[in-house]
Amino acid sequence: MVKSRDEPDRDPKIQPPSYRVLGFVYVSIGVLVAVNSFLYTLGILYLPVSTYSLICATQLAFNALFSFFLNSQKFTPYIINSLVLLTISSTLLVFNPESSSNNSTTANPTSKSSYMIGFISTVSAAAVYGLCLSLTQLAFRKVVKQETFKAVLEMLIYQYFVATCVIFIGLFASGDWKHLNQEMKDFKLGKLSYVMTLTWSAITWGLFSVGAVGLIFEVSALFSNSICTVGLTVIPVLATVFFHDRMDGIKVISMVLAIWGFISYIYQHYLDDIELRKKTSRMVSGSEKSDYDAK
Repeated sequence: MVKSRDEPDRDPKIQPPSYRVLGFVYVSIGVLVAVNSFLYTLGILYLPVSTYSLICATQLAFNALFSFFLNSQKFTPYIINSLVLLTISSTLLVFNPESSSNNSTTANPTSKSSYMIGFISTVSAAAVYGLCLSLTQLAFRKVVKQETFKAVLEMLIYQYFVATCVIFIGLFASGDWKHLNQEMKDFKLGKLSYVMTLTWSAITWGLFSVGAVGLIFEVSALFSNSICTVGLTVIPVLATVFFHDRMDGIKVISMVLAIWGFISYIYQHYLDDIELRKKTSRMVSGSEKSDYDAK
């Protein structure tokens, strides 16, 4: 339920959490974000863009599962239908013959094991992402307890600062930093394009994160994830146009099921909104009647 903007930003009756508790929350979620980023990177390394994006749609199913246990999310027939369709949608991609496609960026594009590594990594990343969203909502409700814009920014800044530190440690510990200069030189579009790609990727991902956490702040983690998922169904089409990925029958069926699953969830949200408006209308009518009787 969206808060009224006339409400005060901070309830004086609620004691702010200790810095130790907040630090534990930010560090825990930040580490999960770093792990999530690594798994997503490993997935896109071994999978074509269109296959990768469709597998990412499973994050909604994982998010719903975690929301059930962590955020007391209620399941309805439409939400269950959505989860089933999205699960089937991603499972179909296991049988995708694209594991032998020349679109793979691995050294051995015909390797079935490489395709499975990419598949498992991407599914795991989707699960971790769903967990991060549910934990963020839980942190707002149980720890922060003050859903203010400042709290949203602090949640973003601190957890991503921790994630950045973890990624930098991994970068230098693995020795991959030694290859960055050569990677920049080998970039087909040139060094400037390499830097601009990284810069704009960081900026757009930051904007996406603000929007995602903002939706958690306003509604719920599951709603935030459902909005994000709709964009994933468009990526295979764009990948076909710009990266010349092959749109075969399995992908088409998978994409249709993913869209169907998303629409099913949105329809449930629409029904919930109608029911909420009816309850609000009855409460207002009852209040006005009580005021009239009192007079």
